[in-house]
Amino acid sequence: MTVQAHIASLEKKHGALEEELQTILASPSSDDRQIADIKRRKLRIKDEMQRLKASTRH
Repeated sequence: MTVQAHIASLEKKHGALEEELQTILASPSSDDRQIADIKRRKLRIKDEMQRLKASTRH
């Protein structure tokens, strides 16, 4: 898998997590632990995307 393909895959995962987060937030009985977990996963993916993008610029 190329770096660009890996970044694209991560962007898809990040988008899917955002959709999941919005669905949970719209629910009146949202679970704070689940919300925090999704936000942590999104942040890890975002950090990895930034790291990969930075490594391709050099």
